[in-house]
Order: sequence, then structure tokens, then C-alpha cells
Amino acid sequence: MSLTLCSSQKSDNRRTMRILVVEDEPKLGRLLVRGLGEDGHPTDLAPSGEEALWMAGAAPYDAIVLDVMLPGMNGFETCRELRSRDIWTPVLMLTARDAVEDRIAGLDTGADDYLVKPFAFSELLARLRALARRAPAGRPTELRVGDLRLDPATHRAWRGESELDLTAKEFVLLEIFMRRSGQVLSRVQLLDAGWDIAFESQSNVVDVYVRYLREKVDRPFARHSIETVRGVGYRLADDGAEVSGQDE
Repeated sequence: MSLTLCSSQKSDNRRTMRILVVEDEPKLGRLLVRGLGEDGHPTDLAPSGEEALWMAGAAPYDAIVLDVMLPGMNGFETCRELRSRDIWTPVLMLTARDAVEDRIAGLDTGADDYLVKPFAFSELLARLRALARRAPAGRPTELRVGDLRLDPATHRAWRGESELDLTAKEFVLLEIFMRRSGQVLSRVQLLDAGWDIAFESQSNVVDVYVRYLREKVDRPFARHSIETVRGVGYRLADDGAEVSGQDE
């Protein structure tokens, strides 16, 4: 295995980062997600460049850990495409290729740093902290859909003047809906963006969390903004109407 995990005590002055790991090797991907999570950083996993592009466009991340050797679209191509879409999240590339020309290729496609496998997990954390310090200080703008408001930077959300008490996963799901308001999102799309690959695509976890979200976002306010599109998935209406009947 190309990763050395060591215990890490997260100090109070370290910034919590939301991280996207792009790694097609399941065991290494799970180790990275676990280690980063234990260090206090919410972390999502994408097994391909194509999925990483969708996830990076759907939710704000503080850093992306991007493997070079990916199936289909490789890490160089993924990084180049991220930048072409004006996604400027700091990118730390991982690779087993340590030739100078490979490192140059990664940096020239828009990567911010480069780490060669095998590596110590403590070094990965240090490099991510350095990227966070160099990242632009600007905060994500507040999202608004009707009278729903969500601030990704502070992890707070409101319906009108009422602040919503959401769990971390409910917040992520609402953010995905608000960034794609009016669009129909399939269960697979929601699962890919909000959960790691440990969940099977047939799992009903999406339906369960949509129900949880409706109980906090819609029903207390007599709204029906999170709509079920039969046979397809769910959609957040641009403005929720008053509920005339119970949703299925």
C-alpha cells in the first residue's frame, strides 16, 4: 500500500477543510477518506475524473486530492478540465510517477502541488494545510432559492427568517439541490455527490435523507419545494408552493 498512516492530533488552530479525494483504487481511497475524516476534515470520494468534475461543480471544496492514474479521463485531463470550467479549488496531485517531466506536466495543467507515492499521511496533511493557507480568502457566496438561503462557508441555512437545524448530511443534500435548483437529479447523481462509494447505488439512503430534509425544510413551513419526479428522482422547485396534499 502506498500510504503510511500515523496518528494525528488536530490542533485547535488548524482550519477544517472540506476535501474531495479522486482515487480509483478502493482501498487507498477509503484510507484517505478515513484518515482525513479522523483529522477533522469532511471528505468525499470520487472514483473517476468524470465524477470528480460533477462533484466539484456541485459543491464547494477547499482542496482536491487528485490521483494521476485514473481510468478514462486521467488526472492531468481532469485538472485541465476543472480549470477550463473556472473551478479554482487547490489541487494536490498524487502519482507513482516521479520523473521531472511528469511533475511539470501536472503543474502545467493547473495543479497547485504534487506528491509522489508512496507518501506519509502526515506529509499529505501538511501539504493540504499549506494549500489552504495559499487559497484565496474569499468565501463562497450565499445560495438562494425562493425563501431558502444557505451559506456554505458557515454551514448555516434558513427558510425565511427561521434557521434550519440540519445534520451534516442533510446540509450537503440541500446544498446539492440548491446549486441545481429546477433540475431533476436522479438518485444515482445524488448518491454520487453526497456519499462515498461504500453505498450501493440500489441503496434507499437517498430516499431516507430526502424524507428527513422535507421534515425540516418543507413541512414545518407548509411548503412542497422538494418534489418527487416519478421514475427519475427529485427536484428542488425554484419557489415552494403551499402544500395541498401529502407527498408520497
